[in-house]
Amino acid sequence: MGDTGGQQDSDTNEESQKSKKFQKVSIIPLIFLIFYEVSGGPFGIEDSVHAAGPLLSILGFLILPLIWSIPEALITAELGTMFPENGGYVLWVSSSLGPFWGFQQGWMKWLSGVIDNALYPVLFLDYLKSGIPALGGGLMRTLAVLILTVGLTYMNYRGLAIVGWVAVFLGVFSILPFIVMGFIAIPRLDVSRWLIADFNNVDWGLYLNTLFWNLNYWDSISTLAGEVHNPKKTLPKALFYALILVVLVYIYPLLTGTGAIPLERELWTDGYFSEIAKILGGVWLRLWLQGASALSNMGMFVAEMSSDSYQLLGMAEKGMLPDFFAKRSQYGTPFVGILFSASGVLLLSWMSFQEIVAAENFLYCFGMILEFIAFIKLRIKCPSAPRPYKVPLDTLGCTLMLIPPTVLILVVLTFSSFKVMIVSLFAMLVGFILHPCLIYTEKNRWLKFSTSSDLHYGQGSEHEDAENLIS
Repeated sequence: MGDTGGQQDSDTNEESQKSKKFQKVSIIPLIFLIFYEVSGGPFGIEDSVHAAGPLLSILGFLILPLIWSIPEALITAELGTMFPENGGYVLWVSSSLGPFWGFQQGWMKWLSGVIDNALYPVLFLDYLKSGIPALGGGLMRTLAVLILTVGLTYMNYRGLAIVGWVAVFLGVFSILPFIVMGFIAIPRLDVSRWLIADFNNVDWGLYLNTLFWNLNYWDSISTLAGEVHNPKKTLPKALFYALILVVLVYIYPLLTGTGAIPLERELWTDGYFSEIAKILGGVWLRLWLQGASALSNMGMFVAEMSSDSYQLLGMAEKGMLPDFFAKRSQYGTPFVGILFSASGVLLLSWMSFQEIVAAENFLYCFGMILEFIAFIKLRIKCPSAPRPYKVPLDTLGCTLMLIPPTVLILVVLTFSSFKVMIVSLFAMLVGFILHPCLIYTEKNRWLKFSTSSDLHYGQGSEHEDAENLIS
């Protein structure tokens, strides 16, 4: 795509210059944006205990970061600094596998992100329904989802710098009640409860989907790398600190909740931490934790929507989507991408928590396979291209590092239900059809497309690798 004339290119360049006028995201807000794109706190991890009991739940959140989160964060650090532009993983795949697969990557990851974002109004209301039963279903719940989506979408519209600092405030407020709950629980802790396991009674599908959902999306921050201050240094540091924060925020409440009260696995569903807070500290602690949950879900929503909308902007700047996706508001935000992402959230908000998690995991897995292939191929194709951060392994070592997460992807896909599989495969088929339709639209000049398709990576690259990368 991208040969419809100079005017479209000029328009997109003007949008890119316009973005430089707005404040870039610094390291502290970036850490909390990553935190919210991946986690947002322990809200939603309760199903892991329901599915497998305390021991497997605790081990899962200790072991899976080694198998999945660290490799994904390392790839994001290397490729995100190699391509410090909006669009992130779409650019990685496009540069190594071609524009068709780059578009498919963008479609699957954007759709996965939108599905993921539909979770947060659901989680928000699940934590409040014990105190406000009317939010459990019906018209009140529908209106609440609509009001939440509109309000949080407007926050994204006002600017990424605002979203980043709001994420810092929300993150601190969301973590504090769990710290307090942990101190209150100390006299009641029974370490033997952490070791409870019943391997004959494990819902492996729910267990793996819950772990996987709570420990992925490290690559999402790459889609807005162009909005980050000095991304070549800031991005790797932010990923490192966010990884530590996420693991601690999961393990600490799990140890508190499973160790302080007798186990009743059937009660461990999303929202159960608020009941634990009431048992340990009283109504005041439950209300605080419910408020923290509400704010945490707000943080996850705005962070995910930022990632999704800037991905669409980055794709438009490279000519993969119509030029109007690259237009920015007076606040520098991609308002068309924000509107598209918000519409997708509203359309999907009727699904249950478990269905949403399974569907977005399925699409996300296919997108990650493309990322793994792109990462290795870029190591082979452009070994001398500048990488401000480079994973400290050679190509063989990186390939071996990706074997465990690839096996995990296959396992997660295996446990998908038939319904989720059919819906997800249909969504992928739409992407296969959509790409040639957009090419046809461009050739007939029905819509404007950018002609600026160069991939800007690193600095001071060798000429041969530059030619390889953009060819």
